Amino acid sequence: MTNTIPGTRPAGSEVARSNGEVRGSSLGSTSIADVVVQKIAGLATREISGVHALGGGAARAFSAIRERIPGASSSAGQGVSVEVGEKQAAVDVQILVEYGVPIAELASAVRRNVITSVERMTGLEVVEVNITVTDVHIPSEDEGAAPETGRVL
Repeated sequence: MTNTIPGTRPAGSEVARSNGEVRGSSLGSTSIADVVVQKIAGLATREISGVHALGGGAARAFSAIRERIPGASSSAGQGVSVEVGEKQAAVDVQILVEYGVPIAELASAVRRNVITSVERMTGLEVVEVNITVTDVHIPSEDEGAAPETGRVL
């Protein structure tokens, strides 16, 4: 049994709660950078079958160039923008979908996975996930055929 002085908290006791999770204590507080939420949302989006890539055309082109540079890697948060407050977050995602995938069902699955992942990992409440479908990926476009001649490169 520990003795405490009336009106004081024992060391390590919680100070504030968000979604039932301790956000700060007498030992300090925790803050989560926007880029952390951005990466979590990007990885959660890529986990959904039917998502071919993230980002608009320019972002994907820049990523393709970056991947060719030795030692460089594509960003897990590409195509994702976030607004992170003290207790809440909003997420915007741009995706390229596979041809034939029902877009409304895909968007719903992405939204659920992003919300679940961000809330579970950060304790933040996700108030909205806006999804923009920027293009449809057609598998024949990846075969390497030159459009003018039809020859394989």
